[in-house]
Amino acid sequence: LHLSIRRQRQMCIRDRRISWNSPALLLEKLIKYEAVHQISSWNDLKNRLDSDRRCYAFFHPRMPMEPLIFVEVALVDKLADNVQTLLDERAPVFDAHRAKTAIFYSISNTQVGLRGVSFGNFLLKRVVDDLKRDFPRLVTFATLSPLPKLRRWAEKNPEAWQRAFSEEIVQRVARHVGPKGPVVNSVEDIRAMLAHDEWVASVPLARALQPGLTRLVGHYLVLAKVDNRPFDPVARFHLGNGARIERINALADTSANGLQQSYGMMVNYLYDPDAIESNLEAFSREGTIATSGAVRRAWQHR
Repeated sequence: LHLSIRRQRQMCIRDRRISWNSPALLLEKLIKYEAVHQISSWNDLKNRLDSDRRCYAFFHPRMPMEPLIFVEVALVDKLADNVQTLLDERAPVFDAHRAKTAIFYSISNTQVGLRGVSFGNFLLKRVVDDLKRDFPRLVTFATLSPLPKLRRWAEKNPEAWQRAFSEEIVQRVARHVGPKGPVVNSVEDIRAMLAHDEWVASVPLARALQPGLTRLVGHYLVLAKVDNRPFDPVARFHLGNGARIERINALADTSANGLQQSYGMMVNYLYDPDAIESNLEAFSREGTIATSGAVRRAWQHR
């Protein structure tokens, strides 16, 4: 981290807030570079830059209209569990000065040639400082993050499904499939059903699947490793910055992309100022993953 900060200072990198009043050329770059939740229109962008939202970016002085990385923030009253709700253009604007929670819901790197430079961790720290200064009532800083490789990993690890979906869950799912749905007698049948997205349309069926999918995500985040580090790249980033896995959210992203990459599941990573340093040290030295009690129960429960 210290090397990264020195490197950023040498490059004269500066952070700046982007608002709806920023130059149109810069706003067009946000639409172009958004890598997590596609910006569908100018109205969508305007909503993301409203008074209860913030967007910050790093710039090099020689490229004032070319963000190197940017983060989008929602100012809300509680931990967010659904990105469609968070980005709903029709939702009333929240009074930002009443906000108790800042949700980082998108972090986008824009320059392929700088992928090896760790801008993200430093930008988050600067943004937290700015938000605390501007909104003293904020007490919770967390993300609503995607699981971009969950489905790919799950399809290659059938043993994780056996751990996640108990016989009780299989029977519960079978009761809610409906007379026109597929036959569900086993975990393999559930895997086959989840390969298509029709199950999302049935609220009772989606609820029946939720405990098993939550356990699957818990198993993936805590136990799936590469070189003793989390397999999931978003988890590696946030855990490597001292966050903890706070909550797993079902049906949190029901877009085509969300279903395709993670069965609609998302996760909250919490940045607790009192625990960041200890979390970071334990993760760096031993690969220890900080989790809330609810997440621990989810992946340990059989």
